[in-house]
Amino acid sequence: MRWLERANGRAWVALREAVVLMVGLTAISAVHAASLDAALLPKIQGATFEVVAAKPVNDPLTYEKPLPLDLLPFQERNDKYYSIGTAFAIGHNRYITAGHVLLAGVDSLWGQPSLRDASGHIYAIDKVEKFDLRRDFVVFSLADDPAPSPLEVDTKPVLNQEVYAVGNALGTGVVIRDGLYTSDTPEQQDGAWKWMRFSAAASPGNSGGPLLTKEGKVIGVVLMKSANENLNYALQIGDVLNAPSGQAVMEKRVTYQLDIFSTTLNNHIKSQFTLPLGLADFFNEFQKRFGDYVDTQLKDILAKDADKLFPHGDGSNRLLYGGSWMNTLPGLITRDSTGEWGLSVKEGKVMTLAANGYVETGVLNRTFFLHLRRPDTLPASKLYNDPSALAEQLCKLGLFMRQVGSEQIRITSLGKPLTDTVHTDQWQRRWQLRVWAMPYADTKIVTYSLPVPSGYAIIMRFAMPGQSYDTTADMRTLTDFVSVSYSGTLAQWKDYLQNTALLPAAFKDIHIDIDYQHRFSYASKRLAFAYTPDLQKIEPDSLLTLGAGFLPDHGKVVWDVNTLSMRASKQDGDRLHIERNAVPPNDMDDSFKSYWDKLVKRRHPYESVAYTTDGETNIAAPAGEQAAAPSVLYSVYYVMAGTQQQDTMKTKLDLLLKGLQIKEH
Repeated sequence: MRWLERANGRAWVALREAVVLMVGLTAISAVHAASLDAALLPKIQGATFEVVAAKPVNDPLTYEKPLPLDLLPFQERNDKYYSIGTAFAIGHNRYITAGHVLLAGVDSLWGQPSLRDASGHIYAIDKVEKFDLRRDFVVFSLADDPAPSPLEVDTKPVLNQEVYAVGNALGTGVVIRDGLYTSDTPEQQDGAWKWMRFSAAASPGNSGGPLLTKEGKVIGVVLMKSANENLNYALQIGDVLNAPSGQAVMEKRVTYQLDIFSTTLNNHIKSQFTLPLGLADFFNEFQKRFGDYVDTQLKDILAKDADKLFPHGDGSNRLLYGGSWMNTLPGLITRDSTGEWGLSVKEGKVMTLAANGYVETGVLNRTFFLHLRRPDTLPASKLYNDPSALAEQLCKLGLFMRQVGSEQIRITSLGKPLTDTVHTDQWQRRWQLRVWAMPYADTKIVTYSLPVPSGYAIIMRFAMPGQSYDTTADMRTLTDFVSVSYSGTLAQWKDYLQNTALLPAAFKDIHIDIDYQHRFSYASKRLAFAYTPDLQKIEPDSLLTLGAGFLPDHGKVVWDVNTLSMRASKQDGDRLHIERNAVPPNDMDDSFKSYWDKLVKRRHPYESVAYTTDGETNIAAPAGEQAAAPSVLYSVYYVMAGTQQQDTMKTKLDLLLKGLQIKEH
């Protein structure tokens, strides 16, 4: 799911989009415009506070070397807090900041937002008194009010007057910059109020700070920068004062999208709850309502054209009747602009690990798709049951780096996950959900990992504060649309099959027996197959791939194995291939009908005659019920390297067919 609020389409939670811009301002001196009476500065400074969040005390991460913190500026490396915005006093224990500044604390790995004065004293937020998501402001009290002299207000600002944007960053002093109140502009949704536009410079740390007249009176709350011009935006202070007390208003238009298709919902989040509330309770109520909205949008977007949602509708047929599901890198089933569903496999780099391990990577939008081939020295039971084993392999990718000054420091361990649970998708595949913390970046790493014989098929995202519920709900839905084959050496299969609690439900009907150098057998409700070394070598490094996907099955679609492929070894090119085929619907195009007709009538290449292509010799035949109008047929291939004689290939094919029994009709 994506909350799309920016013209460039970058996906963030809408209510969090400005927070990123509000972190990291460094102000090093107190500056004021010449026309602002210097006598006002002590009052302005006393009533203006920095909004901060405590840096994490404990770091679960391990690094390749000690962090070179001496490369950081003195203030940054010694400050125990992060600066996230500005707040100011307008009455007795009555403070204002931007709504998005406060919401930086939702689901944060940092401490709850607090205020810090110019002397460095920290004041915890006590009660949230007013809140408006759309107007982006919050009014609150402090648990231990320092009782500064509040700023006066002016609710009738005059266009073209001089104004002063005030911000406080990193506790180093109040920054005051001058400009003009240039114009008003209707808010973008439906013009319910007007934003103030002003030319005074405003850095990220100004967010939530006051916009003052030359008399030092507050006329607005600084909220955001213009995307494409040198003007900034503030909310009139009158809109804050006139808002109803004792109420949190969550009302905003948000555009909602799911990565499997271009369908977009343009709806409003609309909710209210009673204030005052303590900060923790406020965050809980906010998250609950936000989560409810996410759930509703997710349900609605999947219900939209539900009769055409994969695997339903004509747009699914090309994928359902199109052949093997053999990709080892997980792919996402997506719908294109014509309404056709296809498998998107975004192949990327392959990164080598020790002991024959590797990680194959791909990226689609915000999601990383990974295939981890576990090192031979890493037992399947340890990989599946010890989250640190997975994290260690992921860290070797070099995706997790910490910037310290001019250096990039590689993270070598993620520590213990915050979450370690199992999610069973619609097709009864069991994914391990692990969430790790990167406290220094206030970011979480979310992984859904599907155990496969060779290791894991993984989808992964990074979640910023406030995005955890959205991200996990989104990825949980995507698991229903992920396809990957089950592949590994016979030695890996033996280890994998022992982890019965993590096997897909469909595998309960599958029985695999491996006796090296003697016999291999596979049995399911669809077919039984066995062979001996007369056909092909049976060694620990023989490679078995089960193509598992979405199969038409007597009027419904099921997730099951439709392909069995066995390769003698990585070095030995001899291999066999057995693939299930269902009769295509009448409205499918001629290419599907032609393929099916070749199978039924045993036309090339299914006439049991050897042929050579790409340096290999192939031979193939159909298997299954030889009725006048079969509903299911299996195509059977045997392949050998180089040019082979017909007798040699026919002997192999006969052995393959002799060991094959088709059970379904």
